[in-house]
Amino acid sequence: MAESDDEYVQDISDDEVEAHQVTRGAGAGSRATGQGSRGAGWEVTRTWENVVEGADGTISSTVEGLLEAGKRKRLLKDTTPLQRGIIRHLLLVLDLSTAMSEKDLRPTRYLLTLRYTKAFITEFFEQNPISQLGIIGMRDGLALTLSPLSGNPNDHISNIHKLHEQEPKGQPSLQNALDMARAALFHAPTHTTREVLILFGSLLSSDPGDIHATISALVSSHITVTIIGLAAQVAICLTLATRTNSSLPPSQTYNVALNEAHYRDLLMRATTPPTTPHSTAHDSGIKSSLLMMGFPSRIVDPSPTLCACHSRPTRGGYLCSRCSSKVCSLPTQCPACGLTLILSTHLARSYHHLFPLRNWREVSWARASRPGQRVCFGCQTLFPERPASVRLQSTSGGQSHDRMSLATSRSQPQPPKAAHTNSANKDGVSESGRYECETCERFFCIDCDVFAHEVVHNCPGCQSREGLLGSVTRNVRGETEVLVEGVAG
Repeated sequence: MAESDDEYVQDISDDEVEAHQVTRGAGAGSRATGQGSRGAGWEVTRTWENVVEGADGTISSTVEGLLEAGKRKRLLKDTTPLQRGIIRHLLLVLDLSTAMSEKDLRPTRYLLTLRYTKAFITEFFEQNPISQLGIIGMRDGLALTLSPLSGNPNDHISNIHKLHEQEPKGQPSLQNALDMARAALFHAPTHTTREVLILFGSLLSSDPGDIHATISALVSSHITVTIIGLAAQVAICLTLATRTNSSLPPSQTYNVALNEAHYRDLLMRATTPPTTPHSTAHDSGIKSSLLMMGFPSRIVDPSPTLCACHSRPTRGGYLCSRCSSKVCSLPTQCPACGLTLILSTHLARSYHHLFPLRNWREVSWARASRPGQRVCFGCQTLFPERPASVRLQSTSGGQSHDRMSLATSRSQPQPPKAAHTNSANKDGVSESGRYECETCERFFCIDCDVFAHEVVHNCPGCQSREGLLGSVTRNVRGETEVLVEGVAG
């Protein structure tokens, strides 16, 4: 037997080397596989050869379509109003073992995880301003507190920066990390969620005891665990995610990242608050509970005074509404009396999770041909013109599909319009490049669609109070009367 790779290659015959050559094209592939049963041939295909050219002879339109399909795929999600826990206590567990040195995710799993973690922290507090976050690391069979539970993203990001000076080392220990997470979440209030998110890159766990007993303790403490794997699916991770999330399918609690983009999507998915065991937010059987909060105003002292949170002299700060203790930043919990201190804007930024903005529908060329909306209502960008090769299909009833009666009460949901549900491919991309809000019936481009659903979480047409809901045309005593039903907003 050969003792090195070079000697092994030298021992292969010429026929076997030719049979295992990487070829391209049908002819070359058949030549490689035609060597008999001694070897197998591989055929490499280039994806850009399958790109279809547009009418102008370029692939720019096809590339734009692929980009638009990616944006729509990210936007199209369930917008059913659900009761969610918007006050969260989340512990992020990072794998700092030697398995994170692998380079299957560029540049390495370790460096990519640190970069995505900083982006996750920023997005987490942007979507959950009244929540708490903590970070735990797994290295050398131990669990380390990298950043305690806090509502200040700057502290967490600065602690993550320190990890760049260290190298992955040893083996991870899921049991020690889960025990530390359970101890940190033990005193969390009952009105908050208790969550653990694990970024696991190893295929084993060095545990000092029975991890199944730890899992049972997590279930009794109502702590949910979500895992993102970086190598392959591990049996104990699947058991952990399944037992702590009995009401959710495993596909929502344990996933393995396929590439860098998929890894980021899985991580950013955790920024959305989890649903409660109840079905919908409008369920009359839900028992509401009152939570006392303080809304202090910012003050500036003429001379520096000590704050109650860090014991550092500062001039600016906020006074607790109950005990008048001074804190540096909001949201936080008063160190003296324990009152939750937030701003009204923090609640406003969490409101869209309970009542998300509905997905906008695609607009067909027949619908887009109506006059008056040639530019995007949000950014005033000109919409593309209808190609000459596209022929408008006539619908029975003339314009009856475009004009629907709005005489019913606004409190009742309106049925979708027949002429509007047209020509959306499997990716949800509009053939006309237009997307319509069902309430104000304004047209928007894909960029405004992304901005409205991911940043502002409101429709510009509805908020501007200029979106005409519609009109009803009827014949009263031989005269045509147009009834304007109302203005959106």
